[in-house]
Amino acid sequence: MPELPEVEVVRAGLAPAATDARIESVTVFDERSLRRHEGPAEDFVERLEDRVMLTPERRGKFLWIPLAPAASPAAAPAPESREMVVPAAGTRPFDASEGDSEVLMVHLGMSGQVLLRDRATDDRLTRIRLDVSHPTHGPLRLNFVDQRIFGSMAVDRLVAPADGLGGHVPSQVSHIARDPLDEHFDERRFLTRLAARRTGIKRALLDQTLISGIGNIYADEALWAARIHYDEPTDALSRPRAKRLLQEVRHVLTKALAEGGTSFDTQYLNVNGESGFFAHSLNAYGQQGKPCPRCSRQIVREQFMNRGSHFCAHCQRRRAAG
Repeated sequence: MPELPEVEVVRAGLAPAATDARIESVTVFDERSLRRHEGPAEDFVERLEDRVMLTPERRGKFLWIPLAPAASPAAAPAPESREMVVPAAGTRPFDASEGDSEVLMVHLGMSGQVLLRDRATDDRLTRIRLDVSHPTHGPLRLNFVDQRIFGSMAVDRLVAPADGLGGHVPSQVSHIARDPLDEHFDERRFLTRLAARRTGIKRALLDQTLISGIGNIYADEALWAARIHYDEPTDALSRPRAKRLLQEVRHVLTKALAEGGTSFDTQYLNVNGESGFFAHSLNAYGQQGKPCPRCSRQIVREQFMNRGSHFCAHCQRRRAAG
């Protein structure tokens, strides 16, 4: 499924076009894409139509668009245009104290996409369509496309996050930890909690209640860079090695973000329908049978949690718990 870099690319791509745009109409083509919405499709449509969207936000792999209060004046629609214009910049800060208590929650699942289109364009496998009007850039269309239908949209309410560090998040995200690129990420708290775990290190990295945004791809890449076996017990990991791993996690996420995320096929595209390029920079994930870029021995793949782990058995030797 899309991980932090892919979701952040989508969020950043949506921000200029979504911020201050008014939702004129909502069409639900497949109600399975509302599995996380509490209510029928009619409720979803009614709670969104004529609402003004604010700047999209993200935590880990989770994306949401705050909604201005229903009583807010709607943005004036611009003249009809068949040409889509994506504004270069511009955001409207979100402040829950203003009464903005609802959001449009977007979960991409395995293959979900949010594609920014003109009003004349529909996409195959569109599950939900939002026709919006931006006060400056005119009429646009947001198509939620999802081949495997594991993703969803929902209207959710805002609550205080579990870490008590302020701000508000959707109730569906309240249990999700901050990601390592979050300015409020508490490195000391993470390292302390990691040391207290009794599990393999990759399982810990994939635990979104411990640290969010990391999935199979970037866990394998960070572990390769830190020379740590995916199944090494967390209590065998010294503090310096844990800090090095966290450093590599941040590095690989930042690099992937700069390259637009990882695309192996059309199941992940940005809002303009373009692929990311980080797949060309992978050292371990999906590289089984190829030489390790560091020692030239073969990268191997082992079964792990109904998926695979990719690593160099020479560079990433498993250490036992102390």
